Amino acid sequence: MMKATLLASAFVAAGLMAFTPAFAEKAPDAPKGNQPSKDEIKVVKVTPEYWRVVIDHPPFNIFGPETIPQLNKVITALETDPKVRVVVFESAVPGFFLTHYDFVPALTDTTSMKNGSTGLPPLPDMLVRLSKAPVVSIVKVRGRATGVGSELSLASDMRFASREKALFSQWEIGAALVPGGGPMARLPRMMGRGRALEVVLTGDDINGDLAERYGYVNRSLPDAQLDDFVDKLARRISRFDKQSLADIKNLVNENSLPPDKEIGAGWDAFITSVKRPQAQKNIKTLMDDGLQVKPDVEVRLPYYTGKLDPVP
Repeated sequence: MMKATLLASAFVAAGLMAFTPAFAEKAPDAPKGNQPSKDEIKVVKVTPEYWRVVIDHPPFNIFGPETIPQLNKVITALETDPKVRVVVFESAVPGFFLTHYDFVPALTDTTSMKNGSTGLPPLPDMLVRLSKAPVVSIVKVRGRATGVGSELSLASDMRFASREKALFSQWEIGAALVPGGGPMARLPRMMGRGRALEVVLTGDDINGDLAERYGYVNRSLPDAQLDDFVDKLARRISRFDKQSLADIKNLVNENSLPPDKEIGAGWDAFITSVKRPQAQKNIKTLMDDGLQVKPDVEVRLPYYTGKLDPVP
């Protein structure tokens, strides 16, 4: 397994500013459970007005530096296409919507990427832009939405979850990390301070029904009804006037979205947390346990973070 410093710095590679602990210039071979793909994100144009964005990176839908330009291409298209009015994000991988960042690639794989148009590093930049795009964004969660998966959900306009199969979490505290994709800024506005703190300070799983009660999602539906419900909703919205949809969304954004500086402050805190020895130690332990390779670790991530040695 890689040295702890490499693991921690690789996790930072979600688009952060570089820092200088020792790490390999070239990443080792990826574990068999996490092979990069050039087609992790696929766009299906159901109609010119209604798109589906399918995340397809088996076996766990881990988000890595090679995913960033793919997602950026999609979000740029949503910002600029004159016809699209609604987009649904979903997964093709059973059991997983979208999970945490890839710990294997070298730091330079992502830090070489320029900041986006918001001035933020690539991942938070794309999430902010998605929230403000003149298109209605919907996530359909069937399976685990952890870390980046939760943050993509929170950045979208609406969230619908499988009652039986959806699991949301901001798992980072379990590894002595601070989440970096904006949940501290977004969750209190959605569910209130106390519930937001419960989510981010426990790192535990939130199932579909609890997510609905807390305001994490719009609705939790029986799994057998989820596809049909979301499809009908998206088709209905896709029939409406694009400019009016964009105007309404923009007005709601003014009263509900956090300012970009709050997302940036969370990102800075994330960078600081990754540098800490405790975070590097915890990530190494999780990788030794089989993170990114063993299905049981990815499926029961709160259990494995709960096994880590208490912080002195």
